[in-house]
Amino acid sequence: MNEPAPQSSILIVDDRPENIDILNDVLFPHYRIRIALNGEKALKIAFSANPPDLILLDVMMPGLNGYQVCEKLKSNPDTRTIPVIFVTSMSEADNEEKGLELGAVDYITKPVNPAIVLARVKTHLALYDQARELARLVSQRTAELKKTRQQIIRRLGRAAEFRDNETGNHIVRMSHFSRLIGQAAGLGEESVDILFNASPMHDVGKIGIPDRILLNQGKLKPEEWELIRQHAKIGADIIGTHSDDLLQAAHTIALCHHEKWDGSGYPQGLKGEDIPLMARIVAIADVFDALTSDRPYKKAWSVDAAARYIEDQAGAYFDPGLIPPFKSVLPEILRLKERFSDSHGALADLDLDPV
Repeated sequence: MNEPAPQSSILIVDDRPENIDILNDVLFPHYRIRIALNGEKALKIAFSANPPDLILLDVMMPGLNGYQVCEKLKSNPDTRTIPVIFVTSMSEADNEEKGLELGAVDYITKPVNPAIVLARVKTHLALYDQARELARLVSQRTAELKKTRQQIIRRLGRAAEFRDNETGNHIVRMSHFSRLIGQAAGLGEESVDILFNASPMHDVGKIGIPDRILLNQGKLKPEEWELIRQHAKIGADIIGTHSDDLLQAAHTIALCHHEKWDGSGYPQGLKGEDIPLMARIVAIADVFDALTSDRPYKKAWSVDAAARYIEDQAGAYFDPGLIPPFKSVLPEILRLKERFSDSHGALADLDLDPV
């Protein structure tokens, strides 16, 4: 047997108990009723873990009046969408206009007509339910689109890796390393998420480098190094410029992850904090993983040797302010390095879910 749908919750706000009794008698058989005798109590209930589905709000109250309560509700993202109906003896047109301008959905004058109260409440609850369902569907679809976009970005990162001699789970590891360093450096949750999902595109420009150079296991000539260095600009051109935060970050990281703190990097010779922070973070994650991984042209460095190199290059290659965050998360970096080692499969954890 299906469980009955839970009743909607109505908050009645009025400083006169007799007015509350009248509305309660009208609504109680159909809805769960909550009561506040002043604006302060109303806000406390509205901002609680279980906010009401609709608020019937008196205007003239001591302390915070109804207009002020409504203004505070509409300025808070957590309560902004709750329907507010003013119930008041004030019936002048300008009073009604002010209430609606503040975000109220309706205006009922006293003495109330029970049938009108029931009809207005039912209508606005139905509209609120529809709005919430639409918001849920939009959020669900947005999440699906975001996941698809992330998959495309990650697979483009894989495409570049397949053409390079940096095989295995390099982009998986360095993305996790970047996330950990970003968190330790104080980036917010949204920025860390963008960094984590954009960093796999750092070397996508290698798609545009000829195989004879990219796969050369010998010493490169100066002119060949110049071609290799073009992969940063090529990667930025592949990604393009966008208003989207994730693609903006991917473009910036691809372009700037080989810039050096002292200005000796490429392609633009940026120096210090002119290098975008996400690119500075990716530089450390990328180099550390490259140093501690076997390549056809070199053996893996020890963790201690690679960590010493990162620290020794502070102020030259790397942002000195990022060295303490890197060192603080090094134990977690090593755990992830083992989890996503190349010996565990070359395409492990393509989804890159944070762990």
